[in-house]
Amino acid sequence: MEQLIATVAEKAGIDKEQAKSAVEAVMGFLKGKLPASLAGQLDGLVKGGEEGESSEGGGAMGAISKGLGGLFGK
Repeated sequence: MEQLIATVAEKAGIDKEQAKSAVEAVMGFLKGKLPASLAGQLDGLVKGGEEGESSEGGGAMGAISKGLGGLFGK
């Protein structure tokens, strides 16, 4: 999650504490919209647990992509 926070801070031009708050808000929103099993996998991905999975492939990343697609009507 630290890498994500650093990336958000850099891209948005904000300090790391502000970026951490933003990332936590987005993660909370997404976890509230996803089924529990996918929400747990999202945590694993952000923490680096499922590296190398493509968004079109199987595994956690593929499942999350499908869940997010449904969330946004795709």
